[in-house]
Amino acid sequence: MKIIVANPRGFCAGVNMAIECVDQVLRLMGPPIYVYHQIVHNRHVVSDFESRGVKFVDRVEQVPVGAVLVYSAHGVAPSVRQAAKERQLVEIDATCPLVTKVHLEVLRFAREGYTVIFVGHRNHDETIGTMGEAPQAMLIVERPQEVEALHVPDPQKVAYVTQTTLSVNEAADIIAALRQRFPLIKSPPRDDICYATTNRQDAVAQLAPEADLVLVIGSRNSSNSLRLVETAVRAGRSAYLIDDASEIQPQWFEGKQAVLVTAGASAPEHLVGQLLERLQREMGGVVEMRQRVQEDVSFQLPQSLKRLELSRQ
Repeated sequence: MKIIVANPRGFCAGVNMAIECVDQVLRLMGPPIYVYHQIVHNRHVVSDFESRGVKFVDRVEQVPVGAVLVYSAHGVAPSVRQAAKERQLVEIDATCPLVTKVHLEVLRFAREGYTVIFVGHRNHDETIGTMGEAPQAMLIVERPQEVEALHVPDPQKVAYVTQTTLSVNEAADIIAALRQRFPLIKSPPRDDICYATTNRQDAVAQLAPEADLVLVIGSRNSSNSLRLVETAVRAGRSAYLIDDASEIQPQWFEGKQAVLVTAGASAPEHLVGQLLERLQREMGGVVEMRQRVQEDVSFQLPQSLKRLELSRQ
């Protein structure tokens, strides 16, 4: 059986930065340290940090007064930052810069008097944080069918932004419906869907036709990982989302000659290695690496972390 390994896959620049933030805070402060929501949406990453003394919280009130609180890569609403200040917490902002970009777009559109339509998935951490920037001026759309029911104060003053981890095709369908309903709708200066999400979906779309089966490593609450499964299905292939190699089922491979392996932007590379080892050992797989684009994006650690480092010297 041929094993096609998609590249790019796995960690993106935002995930690398966020994980490095937590590592550095642990090194500087020692456990326990606190993180608002999961630092990234991956079960293995979260479990590893928990074993090292990281406590993931859903409310600021769960953090002791004066302690260090790291904000996850998905960003938080201004109300969370205000609550942290009231508890005199030391805030370390590990928000992905591409998510911050969307927050700033929302603020700009809202200041200019636009109704801002957020294209994204309800209840996702990124959605909640972004919607918190201007809740009085924002609406959310998850599917094209919802567009017709939107009610806005002024149809000529409408803008949209998108969640960074959407399916490219899914977003395009919703945006097309928005443009049809609101011909004067304003768009962000640049696409909000992040480069890593786009690159990983493009790799699956291009390589899936060469495979009989697609395996995506990622956790169930990872939006970008779920979108990779959807991309494979859209390409007409069976696809499964797995947390790690232990979840594969032998019947998936019956009659299959080639499998495509990829990983979501929050999935560690060692999980890919473990899956490849099992496929080679049990399925007689022959690995073929396939590079679609070369990624060289990196993000600097936040100034808030650098200030903490200086304070500990």
